[in-house]
Amino acid sequence: MRISEVIRRKGAAVVTVSPEVTVSELLALLDEKNIGAVVVSADAGRTVSGIVTERDVVRHLHRSGPDVLISSVAEVMTVDVHTCVPEDELETLARTMTEHRIRHLPVVVEGELQAIVSIGDIVKHRIDELQSERDSLVEYVSH
Repeated sequence: MRISEVIRRKGAAVVTVSPEVTVSELLALLDEKNIGAVVVSADAGRTVSGIVTERDVVRHLHRSGPDVLISSVAEVMTVDVHTCVPEDELETLARTMTEHRIRHLPVVVEGELQAIVSIGDIVKHRIDELQSERDSLVEYVSH
């Protein structure tokens, strides 16, 4: 199964912020959208400048204290962003996310941001597949 199938089912909407947004504003956005990460984009969401997660904020809060809230997202974001393409296999991405301890992967095509997938999206897709297989087996055995 390819990541494009996950995107097709969940949608390609991506929440982005500019690097100048404050961490306090970022936290409000994460809360409002009920998400754990946003892509940082200096060009209104066309390309990936970085990614910032709840985990990034917590680490910087621990190191810098509450002053981190007035810092810019650029100061706390991860700039070495792992990305994927729609053709990537689901199992490969699950392994990559587990090995690198990351929960979100921007989907990029020819340098442009197309979508984002989370480990939760991948797990949900796999659970749906297993349920479908189970239902097929139950139907087969019942007949």
